[in-house]
Amino acid sequence: MIALSFIFFLLLFTAVGIYAATQKQDTTADYLLAGRSVNPWAIALSALSTGQSGFLFTAQVGYAYNQGISGIWLAIGWAIGDYLAWTLAFKRLRLMSEKSDSETVPAFLAQKQPGYRWISIISALITIFFLGTYAAAQLLAGSKALNSLFGWDYTWGIIIGAIIVVIYCFSGGIRASIWTDSVQTIVMIGALLLLLVFTVIAGGGVGNLYNDLGQVDANLTALFPADLAWGFFPFFIGWLVAGFGAVGQPHIVVRAMALDSADNMNKARDIRTICGVVTAFSAIAIGLAGRVLLPELVDPELALLDLSQELLPGVLVGVMLAGLFAATISTADSQILSCSAALTQDLFPGLAKSYKYAKIGTFVVTAIFLVIALANNDSDFVLITFAWSILASGLGVLLILRCFDKPVSTPIAIAMMVIGIASAMTWKLGLQLSGAVYEVFPGMVAGFLVYLIASSFMKVNQEQN
Repeated sequence: MIALSFIFFLLLFTAVGIYAATQKQDTTADYLLAGRSVNPWAIALSALSTGQSGFLFTAQVGYAYNQGISGIWLAIGWAIGDYLAWTLAFKRLRLMSEKSDSETVPAFLAQKQPGYRWISIISALITIFFLGTYAAAQLLAGSKALNSLFGWDYTWGIIIGAIIVVIYCFSGGIRASIWTDSVQTIVMIGALLLLLVFTVIAGGGVGNLYNDLGQVDANLTALFPADLAWGFFPFFIGWLVAGFGAVGQPHIVVRAMALDSADNMNKARDIRTICGVVTAFSAIAIGLAGRVLLPELVDPELALLDLSQELLPGVLVGVMLAGLFAATISTADSQILSCSAALTQDLFPGLAKSYKYAKIGTFVVTAIFLVIALANNDSDFVLITFAWSILASGLGVLLILRCFDKPVSTPIAIAMMVIGIASAMTWKLGLQLSGAVYEVFPGMVAGFLVYLIASSFMKVNQEQN
């Protein structure tokens, strides 16, 4: 029953993607942006599924399992930051990307100014390398789910996920991605709420679960995290800026560019925010319940599936597996399309208007990320949060400046990207301060400082001349 219900949903997702092919046009503009014609409901649901991904079902559940109730601050900070990104940047992005006729994020960052090819190349390489790592983490998360339920080797789950992605990306490009994401989001929300109800009942109610959680470890019921190096406020600000870091995620940004009208951006934002808060808090609650009901888990990132097997009938376990797999695939396909666009439109502009080569690029980057996923077995939380921080630090600040039509010369743009990434990596890997403040904050601040300092020097020189 688990396998049958799981297969049913995989076929449903694939069918939606293939149906999207009937609405396509054989142009790169349609393949990459769906002709900028997608309605706000589809954009919102797709952005949610793409943004939360396997992180929601595995990493966020595991984080709550380990951290306890204080894990809510990650979700709250992230939600606020994400809301600000949609409010301050995405509407202007939709307007400015159409005005500049930009079909990819690197193209929007370059803006065809003197030396723009260097901006295109560097931002495309950042996208392919780090978004590729992110996509590989999604395939790994899906394979963990199949391993947990069926005992399959990780290899099979990774390969199955990659095949499904290629099928509907080839069939309909980003339109197929967005349509399937929308269906997958509905399955995700239903699966999380379903398991949440069963776990609360199994734990004897919310009050009883809370008491039992305190008996497992008193720190798990603390509202604020313990032993923070710099205290709560810097910690919270770090996660708020992390949510705002959505401005540097090509797989999310491109959805704002595909919206049918900039006037609908606030509607898409509100739908995405409401659904996102529901899913994030459901995942956290499931992680907390898992700590009580299954206190000795070897891998907390599999708490959701282990709870499903303990509490749900087989057919509903298949629904949970489908929800988790949908979350991972919905992100992986979006990231692969973004990397394919960076490869064929920005690194090799001679292929930019070729629909055939756009599809070949999708196949090539899928194969590369498949190899990365097969060679990696790290924590999804570590892989996803690190890739997110690098993309936000490297691309986010420049994208915001472009949205507000601020002049940024090519050398300054390159310096912002390089120094932003170097700062984030130094903060995490060198100084090891991510536990105090998530590295998106110093990374994005460094990028802004480069711009402000360079702008000040330019202003002084102009006044002297």
